[in-house]
Amino acid sequence: MAALVLLGAASATAQYADFGSEQPGADALHVANWAVHSADHRAMPFVIVDKRDSRVFVFDGRGRLLGAAPALLGLAQGDHSVPGIGSRKMSTIRPEERTTPAGRFVASMERSLQGDEILWVDYDTAVALHRVIATVPKERRLQRLASQTPADRRITYGCINVPVKFFEQVVMQAFKEGGSGIVYVLPDTLKSAEVFGSYDIDENGAPRPAPPR
Repeated sequence: MAALVLLGAASATAQYADFGSEQPGADALHVANWAVHSADHRAMPFVIVDKRDSRVFVFDGRGRLLGAAPALLGLAQGDHSVPGIGSRKMSTIRPEERTTPAGRFVASMERSLQGDEILWVDYDTAVALHRVIATVPKERRLQRLASQTPADRRITYGCINVPVKFFEQVVMQAFKEGGSGIVYVLPDTLKSAEVFGSYDIDENGAPRPAPPR
């Protein structure tokens, strides 16, 4: 992976995601670099949701980091959603069903039924990325976002909550209302190569199979 930390480097044979001064986890670095190298993001803005670290990274269409922030994610670990969960009442969803599904999603800025801007990630499972919702004091969502412990940030029904300022100044600017991009939600338990078909890049800029993670 040594070559992959040359963030922002580019040549005729390889391109890498530019994380700037951020220090992402190995999986986030792997998927972001693969997305840029393979052009899987189709030159659209894209987001890496690192569930293990409970963090979100937003990139422009050229793979340059626009911003990063902690995120609140589904309470339960797991990379799949229960069939039909998107149409169920929240009061019927059990704690073990509150997962943020892993995968590659084509996302767009829309408005919720309440009129708030949200980045719709997956309609079928009703998963969106949006401003943190702190209307239930006992959930302590703002305090959880400020925690340095990733496990503290597992609380939602599956949606991805980010700080208000980050959503408005980074996410909304990257995904103009009505525009589309890609959201890569990294897995909790599966391997990223299984989920995305991703690969590492060797020192010569050539793809190579990703090692187990």
